[in-house]
Amino acid sequence: MPKSTISRAIRVADQIRMEVAEILSRKIKDPRVQFVTVTDVTMTADLKIARIYVTTLVPEQYEQHTAPGLKSAVGFIRTEVGRRLKLRYTPEIKFYQDTSAEYAHRIEKILDSLPPEDHSESDKSPLTST
Repeated sequence: MPKSTISRAIRVADQIRMEVAEILSRKIKDPRVQFVTVTDVTMTADLKIARIYVTTLVPEQYEQHTAPGLKSAVGFIRTEVGRRLKLRYTPEIKFYQDTSAEYAHRIEKILDSLPPEDHSESDKSPLTST
């Protein structure tokens, strides 16, 4: 895949992230998609599919409330993105729950549960002779 194609996909993904975030915050009136934050967008190399990762204020309610709200608004969002970005083909939009914060929190808890290291031996300089 040529480097220019990759950088174009990254630029388009960044534009879509900004536009979708603005559309969700100002244009969508559905209460199910309030307090949704767009965290990342990845594009396929051919710019046909945009995977939009979102996080919500209450992650436990994503499946019951937010996902159906986003699914019902996807047509409107795609139309708005196409109108604003003026791409030849407006990408198909798919929403996914961003679980990276939960994953980072879990890793942090695991690291905190580890016993502290004893640094007394490693503090000695290897250059000094005894």
